[in-house]
Order: sequence, then C-alpha cells, then structure tokens
Amino acid sequence: MSAADTGGAWPAAGAFGPTQALDDGTIRSRTDAYFNRTRDIVTRFGDRQVTYALFIRRPVISAPRLMTEWLDGVARERRITLSYDIMFPEGTWAGAGEPLVYITGSFAALADLETLLLQKLGPPCVAAHNAYQMAMALPRARFMAMEARHCAGFEMQEQMAYAASVGSRAAQREGAVGFIGGANDATAGFFGDGRGLGTMPHALVGYAGSTLRAAEMFYSTYPEADLVVLVDYFGREITDALEVCRAFPDLAAAGRVGVRLDTHGGRFLEGLDPQLSYAALERNTPGTIRRYRSETELRHLVGTGVSAAAVWRMREALDEAGFPKVRIIVSSGFSVEKCLAMADAHAPIDLVGTGSFIPDRWSETYATADVVSYDGDARVKIGREFLLRKARDRVVPVRSHAS
Repeated sequence: MSAADTGGAWPAAGAFGPTQALDDGTIRSRTDAYFNRTRDIVTRFGDRQVTYALFIRRPVISAPRLMTEWLDGVARERRITLSYDIMFPEGTWAGAGEPLVYITGSFAALADLETLLLQKLGPPCVAAHNAYQMAMALPRARFMAMEARHCAGFEMQEQMAYAASVGSRAAQREGAVGFIGGANDATAGFFGDGRGLGTMPHALVGYAGSTLRAAEMFYSTYPEADLVVLVDYFGREITDALEVCRAFPDLAAAGRVGVRLDTHGGRFLEGLDPQLSYAALERNTPGTIRRYRSETELRHLVGTGVSAAAVWRMREALDEAGFPKVRIIVSSGFSVEKCLAMADAHAPIDLVGTGSFIPDRWSETYATADVVSYDGDARVKIGREFLLRKARDRVVPVRSHAS
C-alpha cells in the first residue's frame, strides 16, 4: 500500500524496523513456540491454503500499514505468494470485533507469523483511535507527537508515531488541524516532514540559570526558528513569560513567540490557587464551571498543573501586557479526557505537545487471529462464527504478493 492510497506521507521503503523483512531464524526466535511447531507439523503432513481473520475486541481506527508492509517483506524474503484483504481502509473507523484484515496463503508459510503480525496491528489501531479523538476534541489546536520518551524502544516509537499520523489524517478529513509533526527526526516522515519539532527541555533552562537567558541562547543559535520557551522551571510562569516577550518584542508582535506550560501536577500556575482558578474560568467561560463535574474533570479544569484555568490566566496576562499574538503551547498528560475538558472550557490553546495517545490499558491493544478457511472449506472454532459471515461478505479487492 502506498502513500497515494491514503493521501498521507510515507517514509522511504525499508526505512523502519518493523517494515523490514525478517529472516526465518529471527521470526522463529520471536514467535510463540506452538506456532513454530504448527509450521513443522504442517510441513511434514501436507500444506494447505488457509485464510486468517485478524480483529480487535474494541472500536479502533484502522492502521494496518506497518503490518502489511512487514508482511510484504516476509513474502519477498520467503519467495511465497499470499494475499490480504484490508476490510477497513487506513484511517477509517472499525467497530469492536470487526475483522480488520483477512490474509490468505500457505499455512506452512503463515503459521509462524501470527505473533508478529498481531504485535504490529493492535497497538497502532488503538493509538490512532486515541489520536483521532484528541484532535477532534480540540479541532482548532495543533498537536505535536511526543511519544518517543514513553516508548519501550524504537519499534514501539515507530508504531505510535505512525498511529498518531493516521488518527490525525482521519480528524483532518473532518476539519480538525490535527498533528503537524513529531518530536524527532526518525519518525518525522509520517507527518510529511523531514525534521522533528521542538525547542528546549527544562534542562536547558536549568543550565542557562534563567528562563530569559535560555531564550537568548536559543535565539542566538537558531535565529530563524520560532522562539518557544518553557516557563514553569522556576514556578514563575507569568513573570518569566512576560520577561521573554519584552526582551523579544518584534518576534512577539510577529507571532513568533510561544510560551509552553508544563507546570508540575503538585502545584498551581503562578498566582493561582483553587479559588482564583474558579474565578479565572468564571471570567472567561462561566458556563463551564457551573455544571456538575467529576473529580477528574475538576482537576483538568481548576486543579494543579496545566489546568484550563491556568491556560486562561496565561492568556489574560499576555493580552493585558500587549502580547495578543504570543501563542500558548501546553503539555503534561493531555489525554483524550483532558482534551475534552479543555474543549469544554474553550481553553485558548494553540498547540498541544503530547504522547498520551499511547494506550492507557495495553490489554485493549491485543489483536487476535483465527484461521477461517482450509483449502476453501470454511471452518473456525466455536464462538468465532461471525468471522465466517464477514469472510463471505468481503468486498475489498485482494492484493497478490507473488515471488
């Protein structure tokens, strides 16, 4: 499947680990032993043509491309012919338990691939669904994927960045801005870019000794880049933000300055407390705080850390000081739930930096596979008969992968 099939950017073939073909020895060492033994038995007693159905037990956004490109690579490596039907094109919604892909080919050639195929299907589909929901919750905000530091190695990092791009494009088709890029060069191609985004970590502010000095160092090194400054290091978010804006008035007036809020969850933004947080929302979006709220919603709206009240207070301070074009960038735990709370409070957010589209409950990402046909004879274990019905109703053309 090419980038043209989905309307999105796609890195060069073979650029990423999971899309590369794996040799038989590596596959055998990574798959479950009973699949290896199945391959050995089928090879001994006679091969059959089988069809596998792959599905997930929860609603998702279809994101099969890493899996199918890896499968294509294995087919080339093994010099086998197989086919697959993608039942839900990349970026489309699929209901719980709906078969996402049917794969047909030699049982001996496919038996030991099941473990690795499922690893490459489930997590991206769930993460894409989360990224889509986040982008739709805040359709006017831009998002930056910051998943890498929360991933267990590059293969997971690649899956999550790919998923964010798929979910984002689904939201963009419905009018959202979505994800504009990621935080590292390696996965930037999924977002149609060659470079990762981002300016500075807290460590640079600590090194510089002040927020302003960090901004000066950054600008002197990268004068062509927009100046986005972390302002929570010293707990003086408003004071330090305004100091930077006053030091760079031309950039601020041109909309090239941004202040990033990443306030620790154990404290309020400078100048806020519970009462003043309620007051900030009352001034700017009174209907938001007058309705019943769960404890989680209240934390997102008026609690510590990067709350909706904190965003509104920063916007007030910037506007009052004459910096209406300075952008507000937020990070720290921006999950689907937090994005929905921010949307309900009409929080004036310009960009969200987040890796929280990574699934919270990994058990939700478990994809499952069943063989539903042996040499054309429909057969599946009791309880999975619905896969047979779907197999008979297949309408997506089969792609062949010949040796």
